[in-house]
Amino acid sequence: MPSKKETIIFLFLLTLWILATFLFIGLRPEHIIMGITMAALFLLCKTTRQLVIALIPFALFGISYDWMRIIPNYEVNTIDIQRLYETEKELFGLTTAQGILTPNEFFQQHNWPIMDFMAGIFYLCWVPVPILFGLGLYFAKKRNMYIRFSLVFLFVNLIGFIGYYIHPAAPPWYVMHYGFEAILNTPGDVAGLGRFDEITGLSIFNGLYARNSNVFAAVPSLHSAYMVVTLYYAIKAKCPKWLCIVFAIIMCGIWFTAVYSGHHYIIDVILGILCAILGILIFEKLLMHHRNFNRFIEQYTSYIKS
Repeated sequence: MPSKKETIIFLFLLTLWILATFLFIGLRPEHIIMGITMAALFLLCKTTRQLVIALIPFALFGISYDWMRIIPNYEVNTIDIQRLYETEKELFGLTTAQGILTPNEFFQQHNWPIMDFMAGIFYLCWVPVPILFGLGLYFAKKRNMYIRFSLVFLFVNLIGFIGYYIHPAAPPWYVMHYGFEAILNTPGDVAGLGRFDEITGLSIFNGLYARNSNVFAAVPSLHSAYMVVTLYYAIKAKCPKWLCIVFAIIMCGIWFTAVYSGHHYIIDVILGILCAILGILIFEKLLMHHRNFNRFIEQYTSYIKS
């Protein structure tokens, strides 16, 4: 069983999260399920308790994303709709019989069932694959590498979230549906990923994007950042070559799908990649060379492997 001090701290933080979520966002079934699961695993035994503590970076990622509902980024800065669209067209526009089109507009007119299916498969990997990779590191006893990967994953997300507030921006599908007028509280849209749902007869992306906390959070594309972090740490952890190749294919597939499906401009994808690189560099080249931070990593690793 955990010590009395550990139990008090954990239950206090769990209660604080539930209460804040209830007051400012509203509890949903997944909040209750997550809270009960974490509490049960924490109290069950030492092995499950260590797993809960190890998963804190991923939990903080989910909570941070959810809490962006409290203060939407469009209440902090002006939404960029037209300027981003025109810049994309200027830099990456395609000359067609209909005039110059953004790549998103081109793919809206030219799409193929096989590409729609593969696009859906790639986009379904954006969070599950990094989390599964992290769990693989954890259960392979590469705990120090797991901690570094999970913290960088969280760190990159926080950098991206800051970017959302500095530069609120509409995705390509928004321009296709609503033009350049800013309509607040616009619901999420599956855009081109809806074709995957139609092909498979499922409602996977309809369900996912119905829960989108803010459609004006397109820059940078964090979809494009996650697999960069995953591939980097797969190489750093000396994972099998075939696994690194699979990760590289998924990474490129997600980059393509972001544009093909109308969810991101190429500009968003590039900024997402740079966001991942920036997060890795700051963490590995600066924070990991700071004595106090290094001590924290050692203590964190020691706790989940003891």
